[in-house]
Amino acid sequence: KSAEISPLVVFENIQRCSLKCLSMLLESISGLAVDDDFTVEVVPEINVAVATFIKSIDTEEFVKKCSQNKRVKELKITARLLELTRSIKAENIPASVSADYISAYFESVQNGGGPVSDVQLFPEKNSAIITFCDHKGNT
Repeated sequence: KSAEISPLVVFENIQRCSLKCLSMLLESISGLAVDDDFTVEVVPEINVAVATFIKSIDTEEFVKKCSQNKRVKELKITARLLELTRSIKAENIPASVSADYISAYFESVQNGGGPVSDVQLFPEKNSAIITFCDHKGNT
């Protein structure tokens, strides 16, 4: 068992469930409140949603409860832990922004960041890949 368990849970195959429906379902299963204890972000292009738990819970146990839930089974939704990563993609970055500026921004504690080990700029796509020294910086 890993020393750190991800606070992120991915829900796949969510096309039959709206964000509101999924949020209520997760509140029911977890006993927690959306926005106060966790957030849900939908990625409609790939039919997934990611729940980020602000309140510390056993996400492995939560995933197990989800897979046993009658409504989750009926909707054919699957849940799994999102593996911890050291890299994130930032989008809509103006072409004039430098790698040094991006590093400083993402290293700022006020922005939820941490030490950055690398920044790859993709000016043609107005994006960058930011790699942190460890996964804790990518919040």
